[in-house]
Order: sequence, then C-alpha cells, then structure tokens
Amino acid sequence: MSARRVLVPASTNILYRLTSWRRIASRSASSFHQPCVGTARSNEENADINWDDLGFGHVPTDYMYVMRCSRDDKFSSGVLNRYGNIELSPSAGVLNYGQGLFEGLKAYQKQDGSGFLLFRPEENARRMQRGAERMCMPSLSVVQFIHAVKETVLANKRWVPPQGKGSLYIRPLLIGIGPVLGLAPAPDYMFLIYAAPVGTYFKEGLAPINLVIDDKIHRATPGGTGDVKTISNYAPALKAQTEAKTKGFTDVIYLDSINKKYLEEASSCNLFIVKGDVISTPATMGTILPGVTRKSIIEIAIDYGFRVEERLVSLEDLLDADEVFCTGTAVVVAPVSSITYQDQRYEYKTGTETVTQKLYNILTAIQMGLVEDRKNWTVEIK
Repeated sequence: MSARRVLVPASTNILYRLTSWRRIASRSASSFHQPCVGTARSNEENADINWDDLGFGHVPTDYMYVMRCSRDDKFSSGVLNRYGNIELSPSAGVLNYGQGLFEGLKAYQKQDGSGFLLFRPEENARRMQRGAERMCMPSLSVVQFIHAVKETVLANKRWVPPQGKGSLYIRPLLIGIGPVLGLAPAPDYMFLIYAAPVGTYFKEGLAPINLVIDDKIHRATPGGTGDVKTISNYAPALKAQTEAKTKGFTDVIYLDSINKKYLEEASSCNLFIVKGDVISTPATMGTILPGVTRKSIIEIAIDYGFRVEERLVSLEDLLDADEVFCTGTAVVVAPVSSITYQDQRYEYKTGTETVTQKLYNILTAIQMGLVEDRKNWTVEIK
C-alpha cells in the first residue's frame, strides 16, 4: 500500500483545461439532438409541498428521463416520461446479478430565481463511465449525461426548493434490463433519471452526528467494486447501519478488511480528520468511492492553505484527531461530534469556529451561487 499522497494547489493549466472543456461541453449540449425531449413541462409554478419540512425521503415528482440501448450499441436518444413504475423481466440482469450503477447530484435554485445550478456534473458522468466499464455496461458520453440531467431538472423545476430550503436531488441509474439466466452481461440496458426535493440527509439536520466503528462487517474488499458506485455496494452495509441506529448512532465507520485498522468510509459518505492545520482522508486505492464532494473539499482546503494528505488513516490517527467530518452529495459536509469504538466514546470539536464549518460554508456558497465560482464548477440551467 502507498504510504501517503500530499496534495498541493492545482496548476493554472488544469484550471484552463477545465474551463476549456466547459466551453466545448456547453456548445455541444446546446446542439445535441434528443427526439421528444424538451416538450414536457409543468405549467404550475410551485409544487404543493411544505419546503420547511423536507427531509431526505422520496417525494414523487413529475417526469423521469429514459434512454435504452443494447450491449453492443451506444446510447443515442432519450425521452421524458411521466414519473412512474418501470417494467422489468424477472430475469433482468439488474435483478438477478446486481448489474447496475447509480449516481447522485443536486440542483440548486439561484438566488435571484432566474434558473438553477448543478455542481460538477461532469465528475458524476465520468464516474458512471468508470463504473460502467467495471460492470461490463455501455455508458453515456459526458455531454449526453449532462444534457439528460438538465432536461430532468427543467421538467421538474417546480419541485426545486427555494434557496436555503433544500435542493432537488437527482438520481441517475444505469441498469441491465435484458434477460439473463446464466451469469453474463445483460443484452439490453436502461439509463434513467428521476428526482426528488430534499433537505438534510441525517435526521440530526445540520447538527453534529455520532458515529460508531464496526470492525466485523466490511463495506468493500480489495479487487471488488468499492471504488465504483455500483448498487451492490450498499445493501451489505444495511445490517451494520440498522444495528447502529437502534443504539442511537447516526451511521457506521468501516475499517479495511485486511488489517482491520485503517479507516475506509461510512455507509454513504467519505471521511476526513483534522489535526492542527493538516487535513487527512483515506486514500482511494480500490475500496473507497472517490466522491465528488470529497474531491471538491480537498481542492478548497488546499486553496485556503491547509496541508491535505490522502493516505492510510489509522484508528490511532482518528482517535487523536481534533475534528472529524463526513462528505458526500447527500450529506454535503457533516461535522462529527463523537465516535464510539469498542464501547469507548471519543469526542471531537464542533461549532462555528471549526475547520469543518469553514469548509462547509465555502462549498455551499459555491454550490448555491452565493459567491463567484472561480473554479468553474457550477453549470447553469435556465
């Protein structure tokens, strides 16, 4: 295993390439033809929902975006359908062998109400491409993915919460729908996006959370699929998570399956620790999902003068930390108040003056368009 990777500020060349890519993607998306797409829109201005009472639950919206293709073909055109159930063969690859991926991203209402913002959707598109290659599935281009996300947001725009009340969570799925009996890639595939308005992920809201370390159940193993967002990664975590919640904990931290001493991630988010002016996070070496929020927090922290290390983070490092926080599209940046390991509870610093809170403030200001986006991370939808 690699000892550590210390990160330094990105070069201007990288920022230039990202800016150039966005110009190309913007031009391509505007000319990308999708039959039957763009005609479905609700005339109602706002959904009939209490924006002050949003949690992170499923709220059916108006439309979903659907594309299909065979294994040896490429995705080409998609349509907006009314939100509803889909029909699958009992022998569909996704049902029998778990051949499926999902992504998660959010759309935010702009402050002036003139449109919506996506946050780094190209990163989700590329991660789905990597996952599709691992799971023997065809995948969309980055331009196709972003175009589909934009269409889904516009079709469900009345469900985007007012700024400060939440966001529209967008769930792209890529699944094997063709029938298979013997173990093999499915012959046909569906790309589908649905959306739901959401508030905070954890029941604690924005309050600090309490975690427990499980050293018996492991989220992923070397050589598996822990580094791609396959649907089969998540059900194995349900037992540990359910047991933790019955004991009053918010979520579970998993350890590596070989040494059982190095941190990996929680059930649905990445982990960071803070010690002095050093921020450390477990390195993604095949068993940890490379989160988009994780990547963004690393870059923000470097810009603000912190030393960031991607490395093996041991239990001893964790228990000696000043602060601990989780990151993810759903959780954003969640401060950790305590971690319990082998019945011993360890407390961490939380509050307005913490590094965690500073990073949260900077990230969410960019996501919601409250500050200038100097990194060109946001994509506008009108």
